[in-house]
This record gives sequence, structure tokens and C-alpha cells, in this order.
Amino acid sequence: MITHFEDRLLSSLRNFNHLLHAFLAVALVLASLMVVWEFSVAVVHAVELNNLAHGFLQSLGTLFIVWTLSSLISAEINYVQTGVFHVVVFIEVAMITLLRQLIVEPVKIATAGQNMEQLFNAWHYGLLLASLLVIGILHKLVTSSQKKDND
Repeated sequence: MITHFEDRLLSSLRNFNHLLHAFLAVALVLASLMVVWEFSVAVVHAVELNNLAHGFLQSLGTLFIVWTLSSLISAEINYVQTGVFHVVVFIEVAMITLLRQLIVEPVKIATAGQNMEQLFNAWHYGLLLASLLVIGILHKLVTSSQKKDND
């Protein structure tokens, strides 16, 4: 039997948890706005330098951060509405992060101005690709099992 103290304690904890989620939501929105601003500045800078290809690839890395933040905002909305947080969100964030790394790393190498053979690490790049494959398979397994649970 729940005592009056336990009932008040649980109510206080729920309220505090809602406050934390409101704080997280505001922080995610602010982070998204800052990343969009950074993207805009990078595009303007690329246009000013007349270096659109390089600027586009660097800006693409920034957009992957927006994609990650968007996934987290969607997960937060889902959690606030339903109280459920799906593990697939973490898998998607990991996948987005690996994709970003696969795109940004060659751009960094190309713009370093040094010998590309010295900077390019095939072993590291191969591990990134293998990680992406594993995360992709894991994503497929989790989403297909969720579809079976919903049916």
C-alpha cells in the first residue's frame, strides 16, 4: 500500500522529470538553431570564396548534425506524448554519426593540402564502413521486430 509520503514523492519525481524533459526540449531547439546558423554562415562563406564544392561538402557535415538533432527532437516528442522511448533512436543517431564521419573525413583530407596518402587511413575508413554495416543490420532487425510487435 502506498503511503501519503510515497505518493507525494512519486508526484514530485514525475513533475521534476517533466521539468527536465522541458529543459531538454528547449536545449535541443536552441542547438538546432545554432547549427542551422552555422550552416548558413558556412554557405555564405563558401559563396564569398567561390568554392562551392568544398563549401557544400563541409556544410553537408553540418546538416548531418541537424538530422541528428531532429531525430532526438522527434524522440523527445514521442516520449512526452506516450512515455515510451524507443531504442531505435540511438541506433539512428549512431548511423547518422557514422555517415557524417564517412563524408566529412575525406573533405578534411582533401583540404589539408598535404600528401593525401599520408593522411588517408584505409583501416580507419574500413572500420567506419564495417560499423555502418553492423548498425544498418541492427536497425533493420530492431525496426522489423517492432513492426511484428505492432501487428
